[in-house]
Amino acid sequence: KILWNGFMGGFTLVALFAGVFFFQRNRISKEKARSEELLLNILPAEVAEELKAKGEAEAKLISDVTVLFTDFKGFTAMSEQVSPKALVHDLHECFSAFDAIMEKHGIEKIKTIGDAYMAAGGLPTPNNTHAQDVIMAAFEMRDFIAEGKARKVAAGLPYFEIRLGVHTGPVVAGIVGVKKFSYDIWGDTVNTASRMESSGEAGQVNISEATYNLVKDKPELSFVPRGKVQAKGKGEMEMFFAEQVK
Repeated sequence: KILWNGFMGGFTLVALFAGVFFFQRNRISKEKARSEELLLNILPAEVAEELKAKGEAEAKLISDVTVLFTDFKGFTAMSEQVSPKALVHDLHECFSAFDAIMEKHGIEKIKTIGDAYMAAGGLPTPNNTHAQDVIMAAFEMRDFIAEGKARKVAAGLPYFEIRLGVHTGPVVAGIVGVKKFSYDIWGDTVNTASRMESSGEAGQVNISEATYNLVKDKPELSFVPRGKVQAKGKGEMEMFFAEQVK
């Protein structure tokens, strides 16, 4: 009886330890999966894997990337007419839709700066379709904002419009900082894409000559030449409004 009681006590103790062990392992697995999900939410998968393996991710020069910049026209005026909560709700709705469009077209969201949105195609893994991918995504972003504007106009509410600029060229891509780090890109290509946006018009996808040369023969696209347009800090540059052939 003593042996039996000892055996049962030992068995119960082992079972208890085993239960605690499996519970903790399951909890750790869930936390690890959550951490992985959060990491992939802020970094491209390829960069996240490199960061986990090496503890750092090396900056890379990528020779051919198409950068997209957007900015809302009328946003500042609207911010003076609506509550902060309504304004943030509008931004969240727009940027969430933009995020989904980027994912659909295989484009990497880089960051938001106030009411501006920045993304790039052709990185971190280079491809041959980045220019067309970005332009098609830009059309969807423009249409989303146009639909929102129409609803607000019908309801007598303040609205904003969108300018979109696109340029293609080389960039350096990588991670900066050690706290709240983010994947970012640098180079003259980024500055020029920003100038395409600021030199454009509301409701138009304004592209540079470099991007135009990559997509000019695509049958699903048409273009309106704008000639040489003055771009701040860049001088006169050839620009084109891109349109989708329906």
